[in-house]
Amino acid sequence: MRWSSAASTAPRLEAAVDEAAAAARAGLEGTPPDLVLVFVSSHHESRYERLPALIRGALGGGTLVGCSAGGVIGGGHEFEDQPGLSLSAAVLPDVRCTSFHLDEPTLPPLAVAGTPSFLLLPDPFTFDVDDLLHRLDTAHPGATVVGGLASGGRAPGGNVLYLDDAVHRRGLVGVALSGNVAIDTIVAQGCRPIGDPMFVTRSERNVIHELDGQRAGAVLQELYARTSAHDQQLFRHSLHIGIVMREDRQEYGHGDFLIRNVMGIDGKSGALVVGALVRDGMVVQFHLRDARTSAADLDELLGRYHGEACGSLLFSCLGRGRHLYGEADHDTNAFRRHLGDVPLGGFFCNGEIGPVQGTTFLHGYTSAFGLFRPRR
Repeated sequence: MRWSSAASTAPRLEAAVDEAAAAARAGLEGTPPDLVLVFVSSHHESRYERLPALIRGALGGGTLVGCSAGGVIGGGHEFEDQPGLSLSAAVLPDVRCTSFHLDEPTLPPLAVAGTPSFLLLPDPFTFDVDDLLHRLDTAHPGATVVGGLASGGRAPGGNVLYLDDAVHRRGLVGVALSGNVAIDTIVAQGCRPIGDPMFVTRSERNVIHELDGQRAGAVLQELYARTSAHDQQLFRHSLHIGIVMREDRQEYGHGDFLIRNVMGIDGKSGALVVGALVRDGMVVQFHLRDARTSAADLDELLGRYHGEACGSLLFSCLGRGRHLYGEADHDTNAFRRHLGDVPLGGFFCNGEIGPVQGTTFLHGYTSAFGLFRPRR
């Protein structure tokens, strides 16, 4: 297995394809790719339709999958707020690539043996991602599912999805990988816990009325009073709730929580409205997010990885990058510190897809890595 990743910021799409494809070919030492992933910034919107033919001419055959992007990641660097094209190309011996386009969240038609891995690129305006993720987890237990929601467009029809020679403006494109390939995942949600884990003792759908037998609003007010001035500032715009995904554990750490927004507090009843369905008996803990916390979370998770990845894709939230850290290449630099020169491509997404404790979710404010290696 061999991967190559490259990017170009050339303002003309034809020149960008030539530059990125030349670097990708060099990384593969001239071997034709079996899989090509392309992410293109909205600066090239007027030439979207031309892109598949340009890439075919520059790289030849192989399954082609890609989408538009608010920013691209390629060659181990991040390119935001400028013209950008990212190409990742892979030679995958003994791997079957089955590509598909879906208009509705039905299971993709597959004729593969064993447990496949999935790479998904949905359009956020026209596709119910959560429904499909649930169906995939149910139909393919143990499968790895990663990806990101197309970005760059501001209304339905504004994004583009690529599948081989076809150009789509709605739905989802993806590829199922089977055979001698495995995808390891790192999902950095960028939060740190505050206070203590608590039981949900009274709830209704996405509303928490009581925590540990007390009004949820009162619990939150008491926690606010005990925190530092810095954390009190974060309470106003960066408060989240973590839901424990492995309730059989007695202690919880990084990767045990699914992070969701605290959407509001009812001033009269003290109930919390959160961005997830909850039920009585769940264990939850409040979390805060800022640049420092996000950086520390990413470093810890990358430091735990001891696999032998041949290539990687990064699906990072549009709210990260320069907007969060005030500098370019933060997450890609952290990746190189821990994993070295593993080829890394990807894009900045409208939502990131990755597993938490074996269940696949759509995330926000997250960097989700897919690390590709031979299964055997």
